[in-house]
Amino acid sequence: MYELTFLLNEEAELKTLSKLVESFDGKLLSEKKWGKRELTYPIKKITAAEYYTWIISIDETQLGELRKKLNFNDKLIRFLLLKIDDEPQKKPLVKEAEKETKE
Repeated sequence: MYELTFLLNEEAELKTLSKLVESFDGKLLSEKKWGKRELTYPIKKITAAEYYTWIISIDETQLGELRKKLNFNDKLIRFLLLKIDDEPQKKPLVKEAEKETKE
């Protein structure tokens, strides 16, 4: 499983990205919309963008081609594709770190 976090200039581009993932035999497992937020600095003269995080399931052999297609999409301002564990952690790491510092 992979986490794909991305910034879009236009919300209408979501359908295109979804079809792109499906074209590589990938599946969209979950979607989280963060909403429109101001960028810290302008990117390509854009000052605000829609933020999204998708959890996708895709074969590792297809990742290189998916990244290439994402890089050439003009509507996609930035993206980050990370490999995540198949099973979510039982305890968040932040809570464990806070607990250790209190002791």
